[in-house]
Amino acid sequence: MAWFFGKRIILDPVNLLVHKTRRIEKGDLNPPSKVTLLPGEFRILGQAFDDMLHNLSQREAERDGAVQALKQEIIEHKETLAVLREREEHLRILFEQAADAIFVTRPDGLLVKVNQKACQSIGYTEDEMLALNASDVDAEIPSAEAFAQFAQKLSAEHPITVESMHRRKDGSTFPVETTIALLQTHSGPQVLGIARDITERKQAEARIAHLAYHDALTQLPNRVLLTDRLQQAMAQARRDQRRLAVCFLDLDDFKLINDTWGHAEGDRVLVQVAQRLKESIRAGDTVARLGGDEFVLLLGNLGNVEECEHALDRIRMALQTPQMIAGQPVSLNASLGVTLYPDDAVDPDTLLRHVDQAMYAAKQGGGNRYQWFDAHFDRRAREYRAILQQVEKGLETGEFRLHYQPKVDMRQGVVMGLEALIRWQHPEEGLLPPARFMPAVDSSGLAVTLDRWVLHEALRQMSVWVHQGLTLPVSVNLSARYLQQPGLMTSLNDLLANHPTVPTDWLELEILETAALEDLQVISALLTDCRQRGIRFALDDFGTGYSSLTYLRKLPVHILKIDQSFVRDALTDAEARAIVEGVIGLSKAFRREVIAEGVETVAHGRLLLDLGCDLAQGYGIARPMPPDQLPAWIAGWTRPEAWVNAADSAISQRQTGKPVI
Repeated sequence: MAWFFGKRIILDPVNLLVHKTRRIEKGDLNPPSKVTLLPGEFRILGQAFDDMLHNLSQREAERDGAVQALKQEIIEHKETLAVLREREEHLRILFEQAADAIFVTRPDGLLVKVNQKACQSIGYTEDEMLALNASDVDAEIPSAEAFAQFAQKLSAEHPITVESMHRRKDGSTFPVETTIALLQTHSGPQVLGIARDITERKQAEARIAHLAYHDALTQLPNRVLLTDRLQQAMAQARRDQRRLAVCFLDLDDFKLINDTWGHAEGDRVLVQVAQRLKESIRAGDTVARLGGDEFVLLLGNLGNVEECEHALDRIRMALQTPQMIAGQPVSLNASLGVTLYPDDAVDPDTLLRHVDQAMYAAKQGGGNRYQWFDAHFDRRAREYRAILQQVEKGLETGEFRLHYQPKVDMRQGVVMGLEALIRWQHPEEGLLPPARFMPAVDSSGLAVTLDRWVLHEALRQMSVWVHQGLTLPVSVNLSARYLQQPGLMTSLNDLLANHPTVPTDWLELEILETAALEDLQVISALLTDCRQRGIRFALDDFGTGYSSLTYLRKLPVHILKIDQSFVRDALTDAEARAIVEGVIGLSKAFRREVIAEGVETVAHGRLLLDLGCDLAQGYGIARPMPPDQLPAWIAGWTRPEAWVNAADSAISQRQTGKPVI
């Protein structure tokens, strides 16, 4: 019994604790707990043992968690290292293979790292480069100290981009654009520079700038650069108290070269002209091309007019030296307008306008000469511009009128036609004759617009007269500019089609003799076309030009108009009378009608009848009048008795065979 109780009270609790200890030894920190079954002190010991096991279990769990976290951290760290190594490799490849040169320096400028592009662009090996300072590479950094001062101003947050010149190993330089930033590294601050070669960009910019300021064909300065050069030359002339000559040069008859040999050959000639002009001026002077065959020369540092004229003669001689055009030696002539600054003390634009006007005067004088600017000519040009502006406005507001001057057959005593003459109903000056505005109009492109209006208005009025039963031919004066327009016959046909009630042969076009000779071939072809269409032509102011009998034969005109200056003087001037008689004889020989202008008195008409000219117009017959006054005038007009007698006398003389005069 004592053994049983001893076993239960002592041995069994001990065995239980031994069993738990062996389980713990095997790593089981949570063996089944039966300590509540133990007696007395063994229960307290077992509970303490269980508490110890519980604490050990918690610590084991915490240790396992820490170990697991450490393992995960190690894995993540390895992955991060792999990414960093990959990125580092990428950066290394980018650094080495970059298209731009990359330089890394210390703050004092000593190079510590460069890529292949940097070595290639500068021409050094990598080892040679790492012995250099940034001031050895950048030609615009004077010293290492200067680079160090520059580096102090850099920041990592705000990189800067600069343009500079890099110096190669052979000493040559080239332009670069460099982005520079400060780097913070474990070894201290460093300077990173990424440099791009911008040679091609600079060359392109230079080409664009050249095109912006130079003529594409001749490579001479254009109008933009000329304006800048002119301002500089004027300032230089003022400082040095010397003269500046501004010359406007226009080649004579250059259009003939284009028309004969083509525009490609014409361009080649212009290039040669540009070269000769450059060779004929001094180094500090300027020759510019404005366009076409127009050039401007700036000749500075002149003491007097004679120096300028010598220079102009030299320029003209250079152009006159024959050059080969399509295999033929050709000499070129030019018209020049010239003025001196500060004698002509105006702004640059006005100087150019002055020499342009002077050149135009040289052209009018026959060309192949130079003309000094004339203030009187300038005033007239400004007046012309003002008139043209008013004429253009007057056309828009309907200020122009056509008055009509009767043309009569003095022998028959009948009105045989009308001449349409333009008048300007000026809002301030009243009715103005053509002499007040046509000289300005004829020198401009506005002549074509005004001629078109005159034709349209004359045909419109003729349509009105047809409706009223007044059937008379009407003559209209046209400028050479209008007649030389492309497609003129189409335009005339369209105008006639818009007025179908007007017979074509009632329209008579008048052209000045001098205008007809400007382009004989074109005018002759036009006259032939008009003749086939039924439109009549008259050669106005005949005798004032230089037309030969050959020209007269080639021009298919219907009527010759004797200029009023000869008719007016024929009563008192034997030469004028001889000219009138000669024109009448020519008209009969060439089977042309002839009409005399400027019949101011009955005596003028009597003389013309005696000379064999029956048709006339002039103030002695009727002044030009508004269209609404014509029907009454025509109804009431009768020829003077002296003309009746002259006609009867001429008939009698012809019947008896006696001379008329």
